[in-house]
Amino acid sequence: MSSTPARPPLHAVQVLGGGSAGRGAHVRSLAAGLVAHGLRVTVCAPPRTGEEFGIPDSGAEFAPLRPGTDALAVADIRALSEGADVVHAHGLKSGVLAALALRGRPTPLVVTWHNRVHAAGARAHVVRLMERRTARTAAVVLGASSELVDQARLRGARDARLAPVAVPAPHPPPDPDPDDTLRLKARAELGAVARPLLVTVGRLEPGQGYGLLLDAARVWRDLDPEPLLIVAGEGRERPELQRRIETEGLPVQLVGRRDDVPELLAVADVAVLPGCWEARSLLAQEALHAGVPLVAVEARGVPELVGDAAELVPCGDATALAAAVTRLLEDPLRCERLVRAGRRQAASWPSEDDTVAHVLSVYDELSRRT
Repeated sequence: MSSTPARPPLHAVQVLGGGSAGRGAHVRSLAAGLVAHGLRVTVCAPPRTGEEFGIPDSGAEFAPLRPGTDALAVADIRALSEGADVVHAHGLKSGVLAALALRGRPTPLVVTWHNRVHAAGARAHVVRLMERRTARTAAVVLGASSELVDQARLRGARDARLAPVAVPAPHPPPDPDPDDTLRLKARAELGAVARPLLVTVGRLEPGQGYGLLLDAARVWRDLDPEPLLIVAGEGRERPELQRRIETEGLPVQLVGRRDDVPELLAVADVAVLPGCWEARSLLAQEALHAGVPLVAVEARGVPELVGDAAELVPCGDATALAAAVTRLLEDPLRCERLVRAGRRQAASWPSEDDTVAHVLSVYDELSRRT
């Protein structure tokens, strides 16, 4: 009596471009979770992106995309997705490239929109066309916030859903240092022993709010003691930001890309999120997990993410941002309340297992359709 041959594991191709730290951390977490559930996973990404987020260590097959034109990336994605059961692209540009790569094939496309793309003028029109192309091509669009789901539907998505997008929670901190020696040592290395320490983290790119943050830093110069703002990250805006810091004498240090962000946040007095475009900010999540009071711009998915666990200020208002930080530095009781609220809010977020289970259900649904 012959037995039915075992069905090969479902093959899911993940497409990841450059983009935010949150997106990269999410894809690595998702890939590892899918592999643990028995899927074959291939992650297509630029070589540097794969290395930065440890994709090869996730258990997935890592397929570096050739540097150069978008046409090369489309050709690579098309070749790597031959015979795949589903292609899952993360971010707008990755969604467009995947849509082009799958043209003429029945392979279902899932696209996760992690944040809105900042654009103005002629580029805004191009972004709308990209959104429309992606939304209408994808079998399912997953949005990291309700606002992104609404945007996908507006652009013509056949099926748009709110998706739990979790990133790895930081490891529990070590046992508290009774003498606070380690914390004082870390602050001394940053130059903030007898002054408040503010921390922000992210790519130094247009639209991330760093010009606004430097405007607010001019106000903080008048405080006694004067706070020090640490900016962790790299990007195209670094030279201009450094020029402003030096010309205006701002209490700000650009410390470059760091792999010890949880440790930075652990010694900070306040975390600051100045950008207007992130739906599910990695910095916001890390700050609330770390028990650090957060001041954030009230835009996109941030209020939905943090609830009442942060001081929210209007987008683009440097005066309000500076005032909110100043209030927290002067009100330790308010800081304690925010820390408690932050831990409650963080406990309510979806786990990595929740995220993997949701994506698996989408893949299973699509595999039954074909």
